[in-house]
Amino acid sequence: MKYIVVTGGVMSGLGKGITIASIGRNLKNKGYKVTSIKIDPYINIDAGTMSPYQHGEVFVLKDGGEVDLDLGNYERFLDTELTRDHNLTTGKVYQEVIAKERRGDYLGKTVQIIPHITNEIKNKIRKVAARSGADICLVEIGGTVGDIESMPFLEAVRQMHREEPPENIVFIHVTLVMEDLQGEQKTKPSQHSVKELRALGLSPDVIVTRSRTPLQESAKEKIALFCDVSQELVISAHDADDIYEVPLEIEKQGLTTKLMQRLQLNSEVEDEGWKNMVVRMKEVKEEVDLAIVGKYTNLEDSYLSILEAVKHGGIENACRVNINMIEAEVLENDPAGVDKLLLQYDGVLIPGGFGGRGTEGKMLAIKCARENNLPFLGICLGMQLAVIEFARDVVKLDGANSTEFDEDTPYPVIDILPEQSGVADMGGTMRLGDYEAILKEGSIAADIYGTSYIVERHRHRYEVNPEFVDRLESFGMVFSGKNKNRMEIAEIPDKRFFFASQFHPEFRSRPGRPSPPFKGLVKAMCKYRKEKERQ
Repeated sequence: MKYIVVTGGVMSGLGKGITIASIGRNLKNKGYKVTSIKIDPYINIDAGTMSPYQHGEVFVLKDGGEVDLDLGNYERFLDTELTRDHNLTTGKVYQEVIAKERRGDYLGKTVQIIPHITNEIKNKIRKVAARSGADICLVEIGGTVGDIESMPFLEAVRQMHREEPPENIVFIHVTLVMEDLQGEQKTKPSQHSVKELRALGLSPDVIVTRSRTPLQESAKEKIALFCDVSQELVISAHDADDIYEVPLEIEKQGLTTKLMQRLQLNSEVEDEGWKNMVVRMKEVKEEVDLAIVGKYTNLEDSYLSILEAVKHGGIENACRVNINMIEAEVLENDPAGVDKLLLQYDGVLIPGGFGGRGTEGKMLAIKCARENNLPFLGICLGMQLAVIEFARDVVKLDGANSTEFDEDTPYPVIDILPEQSGVADMGGTMRLGDYEAILKEGSIAADIYGTSYIVERHRHRYEVNPEFVDRLESFGMVFSGKNKNRMEIAEIPDKRFFFASQFHPEFRSRPGRPSPPFKGLVKAMCKYRKEKERQ
């Protein structure tokens, strides 16, 4: 197994995830099977209980693992499916070591950071890499060199460097190069970051610099000299117009070839698929405007997978989708202005979420889309709110609601089904990960998916109440996707595109292979825009 370990310096949020995903994409283009591991030094077991304002969206894997959003980037760039074991946290490591100590596995020894915690980290990395069947395992250590939380993980990979043959492990350090007011790029933070890394016994083989503009030759020379790295292994990862261009930019600088030489790999394969996708993305000429009405709109990373899935749908439809994030509570504060605001757009999307804040505003947006025949996509909570809005306004079930928001609602059209009741941990009553759905013949769902059987990822606790399904369908809403007594898809067939899913289709969307609901939404938006232009 070959390992590429990526660390970060100067500050967090530099883009290590995109960097490592881009490196993995380029290696995959050379014909290698690549897997990835994200190490998060926080004590949480996983990302499931975190607010999106903490680390952005919670990305859900096929086995129900709730993980850091970087694993979403890995899946999209590598076109692969990972599991919860590919996200390693301090909480997971300590939980396992303490469980072993309680069982007596350490035979009475004093349990310490070294060797017990570091051994557990190394074992987990190697087991995940081996089970994947990959040729190359990418390992990203979250946080910043110098953080006390990261120390055990950095010590573990230092030990791996000592234990593995030299040709089996490469260290890449991602750092920040800032510019002063005169536009001169300052390398001192990078130098100090590498100095900190060396104090821990690690020396980078490659330095990737994040900067606003391409790395100047003088700055590259300085970094190479003071950090003791060959100048050709100082790589500029400057800002790109789109993250999907980053693999191509890194490839131009020859990093893939240099890594293959260092790891003693040899391949003549060259897959041009990613390059062709980027070309298609940059050549689009049509544009449409989409309103996303949410409750975490101050941080776009809260909806990262949705934004990427919309982009994928746009590439497939040769159309650029301009997105505007609208805070749901803004609509609640001005109900009379909802139509005027939203009718400027070619479509409306309501994403998932938890809690009652902003739900009435989202339902005002849904009503606007339904009554004005705007292309509409609802996801998870977005589907539940579409059902509630329809029940209230069309079926005239006054007071219809979800028991999540009103336990005493006279019409609980959204509820926890009996088999999901009970309390375990925070995820104990949720449906998480892959579930199948059977699609109704002749439905919008069956048309956009091109099949009657699908598997999609879930993250929710409440469901459409089966007791109300017949009544809702008698008024024109169709539940076209089902998993036994669970409603997976709701649609209104006589609209341009009114489609809502209980699952999260964005988690399986890929560049060049978009999620069908997002592809369908953008297609409907493009058609609607042309109709408006002809009027």
